[in-house]
Amino acid sequence: MFRKLVAIEPVSLVPAAEKRLYDLAEEVVLYDDVPTDDATIASRIGDADAVLLSYTSQLRRAALERCPDVRYIGMCCSLYAPESANVDIRYAASRGIVVKGIRDYGDEGVVEYVVSELVRLLHGFGGESWEAVPREITGLKAGIVGLGKSGGMIADAMRFFGAKVSYFARNEKPQAAEKGYRFRPLDALLAENEVIFCCLNKNVVLLHDAQFEALGERKILFNTGLSPAWDEAPLRRWLEGDNRLCCDTVGALGGEALLAHPHVRCMRVSTGRTQQAFDRLSEKVLANLTDYLAEHERA
Repeated sequence: MFRKLVAIEPVSLVPAAEKRLYDLAEEVVLYDDVPTDDATIASRIGDADAVLLSYTSQLRRAALERCPDVRYIGMCCSLYAPESANVDIRYAASRGIVVKGIRDYGDEGVVEYVVSELVRLLHGFGGESWEAVPREITGLKAGIVGLGKSGGMIADAMRFFGAKVSYFARNEKPQAAEKGYRFRPLDALLAENEVIFCCLNKNVVLLHDAQFEALGERKILFNTGLSPAWDEAPLRRWLEGDNRLCCDTVGALGGEALLAHPHVRCMRVSTGRTQQAFDRLSEKVLANLTDYLAEHERA
């Protein structure tokens, strides 16, 4: 059992899961607002040995240095790599602090958004149709950039509706070939497909000047990541053509500057934040906590 567990900000646990925290620590402190600086974060952590946070705060070295009792940090959000994390994982590791994050809890809602928005564009539901005659996804050439969990689910959804799917990833994936998905170099993928889905980790940028040149005209680009997958200048030039950019959050768009652009469709909401996603997030956060305690109690 932890001596003291502190959630330094709202962490989106469902009520039943939040209640279970009290079985894992002698003292539990939950804050309902987002701290504004390192000093506030350090003050909230105090002498706690376990910390929870979501994606809206940065837990940096400057705060952790003031909190010598911390031995566990639970990220109630996605953790892919130290470079994209909102916790200074390398400093934590140097102190022997265990950092656990979660993955794959909101992908289903993102896939539903992609299908919904693409259908609206192709058919003209709620606006002008992408083409003179409404069309189906059937036969559409769809390219996936990043075939991780969410990219793979989008690829499967496109395949279900009859699209011709190809992808680019760091490595070819045998399971993708078994489904008929073709691996293509990035520039070839961009040139050959009508719709591109960027499904990349946070802060990964693959679309530069050359890639937008390869992408060309009369294309639809989706970004389902947490941050832009492109350099802003070539994106802006590309948007001046007959092209469309679709994303759910302002963060995925890169800020508010392009919200009013006539070729941008931004929902301004995280489509992965569904009731089911909160259920999955809660169970994974609790599993990380209990696994850590079980392991260290055995030790």
